[in-house]
Amino acid sequence: MKFYTYLNKIGKKIKQKLKVKNIRKFIRPVVTYGCEAWTLTYRDGQHLRIFERRILRKIFGPVQNEDGSWIIRMNYELNELVKNADIVRFIKSRRIAWLGHVMQMDDKRAPKRILEWKPIGTRIRGRPRKRWIVDIEEDMQIMRIRRWRKQCKESRMEDNH
Repeated sequence: MKFYTYLNKIGKKIKQKLKVKNIRKFIRPVVTYGCEAWTLTYRDGQHLRIFERRILRKIFGPVQNEDGSWIIRMNYELNELVKNADIVRFIKSRRIAWLGHVMQMDDKRAPKRILEWKPIGTRIRGRPRKRWIVDIEEDMQIMRIRRWRKQCKESRMEDNH
């Protein structure tokens, strides 16, 4: 809550563009620290979007109608103001970038071994938890990226020769 009081104190002294820039430089890195390793559920994504929109509504403030009444900005208006710079999209891009780094690593490195590890034995009863790699593969399907494992292996072979 301290950040909201900070926004209220600086009020109109700083332009809106500078406030949005400060959020991207200072707040977003703190909120998304370690996001490369997150398995993002729908609910987590919604909570992050709500947090970001709450800050943006504080920055941009309400809008006055033709009749003189004040209303808060709608989600689509906030998206237009920040040019669709969604926090969940940012997290997904960071995870895909991390996957690229891991796939380029030597097979002896721990992140690569963990990514390719297949557990032996039986799982506990109930619905299995969503795995990180499954989440990434879903994102890649949405982006229509196909045969990414094969492409990573081919690029590693080219780098070795």
